[in-house]
Amino acid sequence: MGPHPAVAAIRLAVRRVLHDVLVTHSASSPCSPSAASSPSTRSAPAPRGSAPRDDAPLVLAACSGGADSMALASALAFEAPRAGLRAGGVTVDHGLQQDSDARAAEVADRMRALGLAPVEAIAVSVGRGGGPEAAARDARYAALDAAAERHGATAVLLGHTRDDQAETVLLGLARGSGTRSLSGMAWVSGADGRYRRPFLRLDRHTVREACLAQSLPVWDDPHNVDPSYTRSRVRHEALPILEKALGKGVVEALARTAQLSRDDADALDAWAARAEADVMTTAPAAAGGAQAVHLDTVGLHGLPTAVRRRVLRRAAIAAGAPAGSLFARHIEEVDRLITGWRGQRAINLPGRVEVRREGGRLVIRQG
Repeated sequence: MGPHPAVAAIRLAVRRVLHDVLVTHSASSPCSPSAASSPSTRSAPAPRGSAPRDDAPLVLAACSGGADSMALASALAFEAPRAGLRAGGVTVDHGLQQDSDARAAEVADRMRALGLAPVEAIAVSVGRGGGPEAAARDARYAALDAAAERHGATAVLLGHTRDDQAETVLLGLARGSGTRSLSGMAWVSGADGRYRRPFLRLDRHTVREACLAQSLPVWDDPHNVDPSYTRSRVRHEALPILEKALGKGVVEALARTAQLSRDDADALDAWAARAEADVMTTAPAAAGGAQAVHLDTVGLHGLPTAVRRRVLRRAAIAAGAPAGSLFARHIEEVDRLITGWRGQRAINLPGRVEVRREGGRLVIRQG
């Protein structure tokens, strides 16, 4: 008799991602042991008692102890040895709740009990920039990046589900941040495709059911039901109201919107990158400063709005504007120097970046 359907679903999702990890690793390391193994060998169960080679690629599960990440850790522990991979885990202690260090230690012990190694619990200090949720996320990813570098991990798996994707799309829609924001979370992200999200096609109920079927203990973070957090309000108030008003299927529709928006955003970004080469020149940097970026206003004016504004955003970032502080309203103001030129004064952007029109050029420089 096979595993519970929910358990089979999470294992299949992880198995597919591990196959992709192996293909990527083999392409970058053609002489590695994993490159020599055929697809049929990788997908076949390993002999009882066997273990991956010590030099096999390492994949880490990021685990908070919640149902999503515990299901992820269990599926990785089951599938990785059968794929010839090593599997470890990382839990991050944000220090935002009482006894959070003890909770992190408990989660680490649970991962070790599943057979993951190495396992690490990392304490971080959460700042205040961008609000509590953004600050916690920044601290968490910095810790995961450091752990991956420290252990030489090929990939880090994250337990985001289809429900998380729907919430992310709804938050992006509320911010009015454009197509890229509506595209939600990517299947693969981070430097060299480090982060992978196997569960983006699975709903939250399935992964929780998988934990119940395996008798996995899970921890429900009280922050997830705290209405002071925006995502919590979206999860427990906004989405239920939408489903009541529009019927079931809202979560699936929002997740589908994310993929369609990502495809569109990728195509527009590629177009903008090609257009940028035609309209941009870079002037030598001033002493101690960033390079000045010069853009041809005639060439910019002939581009579609969506492409032109992407070029302007890329140019502002190249001149020193921090991407996280550069919003749509900033780019719209800069765009008016192209489409509504009436002799306006220079525009100041985050990061002490100034944008000024000088004849047929747009000059963007820091300081």
